Amino acid sequence: MAASVKEVARHAGVSLGTVSNVLNRPEMVSPATRQRVFDAIAELGYVRNDSARQLRAGRSRTVAIVVLDVSNPFFTDVVRGAEGIIEEAGGMLVVCNSGEDVARERRHLALLEEQRVQGILITPVGDGRLSVLDRLVERGIAVVLVDRSAGRASRCSVAVDDVLGGRLAMEHLLDQGHRRIAYVGGPFSIRQVAERHDGASAALADHGLDAELRVAATPNLTVAAGRQAADELAGLPAAQRPTAIFCANDLLALGVLQELTSRGLRVPQDITLVGYDDIYFAAAAAVPLSSVRQPREQLGRTAAQLLLDEVRDGERHEHRHVVFQPELVVRQSSGRPRRRSR
Repeated sequence: MAASVKEVARHAGVSLGTVSNVLNRPEMVSPATRQRVFDAIAELGYVRNDSARQLRAGRSRTVAIVVLDVSNPFFTDVVRGAEGIIEEAGGMLVVCNSGEDVARERRHLALLEEQRVQGILITPVGDGRLSVLDRLVERGIAVVLVDRSAGRASRCSVAVDDVLGGRLAMEHLLDQGHRRIAYVGGPFSIRQVAERHDGASAALADHGLDAELRVAATPNLTVAAGRQAADELAGLPAAQRPTAIFCANDLLALGVLQELTSRGLRVPQDITLVGYDDIYFAAAAAVPLSSVRQPREQLGRTAAQLLLDEVRDGERHEHRHVVFQPELVVRQSSGRPRRRSR
């Protein structure tokens, strides 16, 4: 059984208050007494319960980040950026995975509220207008939306202009002369999926072309879902099969690439392919993927700094909504922009 602070005081021959001062305000205790207490701690194997102390004080140095899919390298990079900022401030970042499941997300948030974490960074499964987030803010827990625009004054947010990202991808494909284009992504309840589609559709409308945007809906944003979507699209008659595919993220695009290759279809000669996020594996794929790049680590760093600013400023804090601009990175899967008839 772990030694208690009372046992440390008794073993060192000092009061409980003296042990507390050694642990929290050592400058108030003489060097000799400090050493006696440290010796007692070492001999008894006492481990300070810092979390209990923080909970008694009503505060914590723990920050949580709730992401949609912990296996997605996009979120790995976001977490890395946030972690650096939180650790520099002397805190600890805990990662929670909602798995794109609303019920699971709510369970995570309820447990984090019980633990009285200092703040929560979250990419919500839905649109971010969760009543539970409002309750967390009312309880004094700072909340910052990541890869989501808050659209309201009650919380900070960090996002990327995904409508613009969808437009960049579609304009690239149109510039190459493609007219039969497919969008692979889902579910559309995920804001990024819907907005990237909206941007692509808007680009088609602006060009005033007799072009078709076929949607291959997916149940999630995984490699397996990409393979299933590609199986559906590749099975279409040649006259209906898309000549270009824009995917809502790079994992889907990697799955599409795998399936097309297994069917003997060449990328980009037979079908041009563009992904989204520009994760590391996009450039490292067998056919390097063109992708719409997001500043992933910068998203995490900015969100974490906004949260720490809110904790520091309290009621004086003014919420900010930071929106980054995406950029298209062209690689072998879509080649150089060129005109060609379809």
